[in-house]
Amino acid sequence: MSKIESLFVTRLYRAALREFGPAIDTAEMEASCYSIAQDDEAGQTWCEENGYPGYTSYASLTDLPWRFPVFADLVKSLDAHVAAFAEDLEFDLDGKALTLEDLWINILPEGGTHSSHLHPHSVISGTTYVTMPKGASALKLEDPRSARMMAAPVRRKTARRKLQPFIYVEPKVGEVLLWESWLRHEVPINMADDERISVSFNYNWG
Repeated sequence: MSKIESLFVTRLYRAALREFGPAIDTAEMEASCYSIAQDDEAGQTWCEENGYPGYTSYASLTDLPWRFPVFADLVKSLDAHVAAFAEDLEFDLDGKALTLEDLWINILPEGGTHSSHLHPHSVISGTTYVTMPKGASALKLEDPRSARMMAAPVRRKTARRKLQPFIYVEPKVGEVLLWESWLRHEVPINMADDERISVSFNYNWG
């Protein structure tokens, strides 16, 4: 009898932040994000000069946990989630934990997008969601083998989820998503009337 098995699995971690670490008040997190965005003139300038819709602190701030206690609590929670994901991935970390490399705010307005990208030099990347108004963008994940498929026909629209070339994940407020940093991803156009707020991060090793 023939046998078909799935190989080289790509894992996606999804959980509520509250499963690990201190309780995170999303209203407090939202207010903190807006407060930082309002005061961060360097970040505002970078967004304008680089055509970034809305606001991100990616290129301007490296000390969010110092600025507001809610971000310090967030890091404690993320550390535990990342450790759980690393265990699931069966990484041999040689006694060295994965550690936070950077943490940044994203405020995406109506019509804003974040084009396809990956996170070089990191091991685990992810995002937690502060506001997700109705119509807000899902996270779009791309099959990492796409560039090697050459003459392969497209998949049927009804293909099994694990065979789809793109996966759309609709996160909820208070959730965290984690993936390996080589996985290409994007945020399609935000169709919501209100802003979509998230906090993204990278973890490295060694």
